[in-house]
Amino acid sequence: MPRQTAPTLTPAPEPAGLVCPIIQKKRNMKFEELDLNDNILDSLYDMNFEECTPVQENCIPQILQGHDLMGVAQTGTGKTAAYLLPILSMLDDGGYPKDAVNCVIMSPTRELAQQIDQAMQGFSYYLEGVSSVAVYGGNDGNRYDQEMKSMRMGADVIIATPGRLISHISMGNIDLSRVSFFVLDEADRMLDMGFYDAIEDIISKTPARRQTLLFSATYPVSIKQLASKFMRAPQQVKAEAFHSDEQIEQRFYEISPEERMDAVTKVLSHFRPASCVAFCFTKQQVQETVDHLTAKGISAVGLHGDLEQRDRDQVLAMFANRSTSVLVATDVAARGLDIDSLDMVINVELARDSEIHIHRVGRTGRAGETGIAISLVAPSEAHRAQAIELLQKAPLNWDQLSNLKSQGGAPLLPVMSTLCIAAGRKDKVRPGDILGALTGEAGIPGAQVGKIAIFDFQAYVAVERSVAKQALQRLNDGKIKGRSLRVRIL
Repeated sequence: MPRQTAPTLTPAPEPAGLVCPIIQKKRNMKFEELDLNDNILDSLYDMNFEECTPVQENCIPQILQGHDLMGVAQTGTGKTAAYLLPILSMLDDGGYPKDAVNCVIMSPTRELAQQIDQAMQGFSYYLEGVSSVAVYGGNDGNRYDQEMKSMRMGADVIIATPGRLISHISMGNIDLSRVSFFVLDEADRMLDMGFYDAIEDIISKTPARRQTLLFSATYPVSIKQLASKFMRAPQQVKAEAFHSDEQIEQRFYEISPEERMDAVTKVLSHFRPASCVAFCFTKQQVQETVDHLTAKGISAVGLHGDLEQRDRDQVLAMFANRSTSVLVATDVAARGLDIDSLDMVINVELARDSEIHIHRVGRTGRAGETGIAISLVAPSEAHRAQAIELLQKAPLNWDQLSNLKSQGGAPLLPVMSTLCIAAGRKDKVRPGDILGALTGEAGIPGAQVGKIAIFDFQAYVAVERSVAKQALQRLNDGKIKGRSLRVRIL
């Protein structure tokens, strides 16, 4: 499609510079070339990890040398391993107190804390002398007591959300006076969520001579201020965030503010993606977009920071198992989510920061796949578009809404439906129990069952839309683990 001339809108561009080195991957360095100990290398070998990502290649040596480090890297660049591997290697080599918390890893959300904890379990498999515990809020009233017992037994590494960690500190459950490593993961999101005072309070409980590592997807002024206050001459590393035109196609559409919602519908009706994340700036805009798409017969769910954890779990489970087509989200709510095989990103409103735009776009076109990113640009957002062009060092690909044509056919509905089961991990429900109840004697074929997600008090299973009612009746009429459980279609 030919490139269109950019609209004649000329406000001054926003600043978009990150003053630190940019990683450009020249070759695939192997983990064995780094100074990691043998136990860590054995774990990596078992997990079929051989080659470093660029962020790992550049961060691990700096951390092993004892430097404070500030890394700017998106989800999916391997940043968790970039700090976990060198920290675990050093802890395993010895020289750190056996009766103290040696490392604190801060996460803005429960989901990211869980992901870090899972990575920790894999990387530390052969490390007999290194223990960890993850502490985060949730719906389980018993979890706090379980966390307290685990910490009293001793843990070298604490993975925590800010509020939960402060709660344990105030109760005297955690002593941070001998911490050697302090990690802030997704620091920009923690600041967006208003955790600056909490971070400051927690850091004040740690020794001044700790090694501090900060990772962020973007590099706003608030991150610079945080780094200048709590870090000592940090090394700076930035993972290259740009994508080739062959990997991700970007298109920009000039719109008037009043046609924004109809433009989203036109985009979806033209391209008909199986999975799409539509980014909004506010919770109100998220709800407005979801309501508009639902009214047009398009399956959509909203994700924003005010959702209760159970509702958040439900939304993410439905999108991950392909039983909803469009996830409408704010930047803050979507951060830290690892979404596989995403066909499209729509910027319902252009991001305020050009680096956030790059982060949004990078959600699609991963793991060798291709994707498309659509940006809707009102006249008041022209300076944001110019800032993106300046950062990308390439002209933007402008198109016209009139070129988008509905492909017709059925409404944009997903092929899967989600069944919600009123029991979960705390009820000892396992994926195999649900699969067996669905596919057992005279049941539905296993090929028609999709992803199964188990949470503390509920479980979700995807089935093909054509057999959803049959699957619902089978689970309601039958039993799971010998019990009759309430099941409903979302």
